[in-house]
Amino acid sequence: MRTIKLLFAFAISATLFTSCYTDPIIVDNYNPGPAPSISLNQLLNRYELWYVDINETIGYNETPFLQIAFTISFRNGNLFANNNLVGFGDQGNGFGIQTGTYDAYNNILDVYHVIDGYQTFDVYQIDSNTIELYNPNNDTSYFLDGYQRSNFDYDYVFYDNIHYFLQEYEAWEKTYTSPTGVPNEFDYENYLQFLAGGNDSEFRSSQDVNVYNPNNIFWDYTGLYNVGNISGNRYLKTLTLDYDYFADEFFELRVLNDAKIELYQPTSGTVYEFTGRGYIQFLKNAEGKQTEQLKKRKFKAEKQDNPREPIREKI
Repeated sequence: MRTIKLLFAFAISATLFTSCYTDPIIVDNYNPGPAPSISLNQLLNRYELWYVDINETIGYNETPFLQIAFTISFRNGNLFANNNLVGFGDQGNGFGIQTGTYDAYNNILDVYHVIDGYQTFDVYQIDSNTIELYNPNNDTSYFLDGYQRSNFDYDYVFYDNIHYFLQEYEAWEKTYTSPTGVPNEFDYENYLQFLAGGNDSEFRSSQDVNVYNPNNIFWDYTGLYNVGNISGNRYLKTLTLDYDYFADEFFELRVLNDAKIELYQPTSGTVYEFTGRGYIQFLKNAEGKQTEQLKKRKFKAEKQDNPREPIREKI
């Protein structure tokens, strides 16, 4: 996560950011308009980052590598992606990691992904900095907004997706408890884990101590968790852990750095710090093996039919 620099914060408009590009708009709106005056390769390389606006997705299916990515970049035939929030804005100079290669010709984009394999898309330019990637094989469209690294608000994306940040370590180990505060049941919890996939809101906790390998932790409890916003402060969140046997635990959540979080418990006045153990890069699973069972960003609205009509046969 980049160090927060208020001088570089940008106003949030419409959905997320504001683009500074002002070329004439070529609108598609599901009725193909005039052909762009530049090649597809030029269009894809016009912006350094393409933000995957996951909640604008149309269709009932998924293209996995787009479902997990926050941004993708097209760089001289190589595909890069920011799949993780750990290191977001710093990893790969802001581009993330290489996840495959691509070919772009006419209005067709062919991607050769290291996990998903061959994926093909029809590309439509929706406006000056928005493109649609339509996958004719699953009838699903993803919408990408273009930005340069210099005007992309990495911090906003990071704090808007803390839910996923918590899932990027195999375990969080309690490494500090403030000397002040009323003794309480949570004092005995030494490890937390936030699980990716499934219902996307499941956590586990353990009272083990000094476990070197996260795989050896015995998890005493499994429950549900929720991350909430605090009005007027995008850098401060709430975390609620649902413990059936001693009620919910409520905290104010702060991110201290890419591997450490602070939990302040208002009821006891205790401050805890947890350090991430076992970083999970979301191109591989926790065992280091490539897998298709990855963290996926969740679509928050009701899915709908895709009005886009395929212009070629399924591949």
